[in-house]
Amino acid sequence: MSAQVDDPLRQAALRDMTESDLRGVVSIETRAYEFPWSRGNFADSLNSRYVVQVMALPDGTVLGYFVAMPGVEEMHLLNITVDPALHGRGLGLHLLDGVLLAAVMHGAHLLWLEVRPSNRRAIRLYERYGFHAVAKRRNYYPALDAYGQPSKEDALVMSAPVDVLRERRGVN
Repeated sequence: MSAQVDDPLRQAALRDMTESDLRGVVSIETRAYEFPWSRGNFADSLNSRYVVQVMALPDGTVLGYFVAMPGVEEMHLLNITVDPALHGRGLGLHLLDGVLLAAVMHGAHLLWLEVRPSNRRAIRLYERYGFHAVAKRRNYYPALDAYGQPSKEDALVMSAPVDVLRERRGVN
């Protein structure tokens, strides 16, 4: 007989980000990226008409988040991040479901995002979700070259039709 272990992540819920979440969000952001968004970037997103949500535990612990910008019949995913300590637990898919629901609520027909070509983990997640590469933006992201000097990295532009994603994910 084995004891069933209750996974605390099952208690996580997606909700609107608040200013009190910024400390946890920035902590995750700085651990996840070499060139992280600043606290000001997130605060500006909160003060705009962007969709800004966190995946959090009941005690307020932030596990991940996303920032998406609604447009005319489209939604542009600007940032989506899961705490690096929790990679591989399915939180990225749940956050993408939140982005999809936001797109539906805003009447979007297309979802867009950019991703570093070097971020293979993210690209695999997006492809698994139903996104497809459609273009490349040259010199889009800040980077460091092989000598540690400032450089730029291209961005892979990916897109997916909202209706196709809804059917694929069973989202109403």
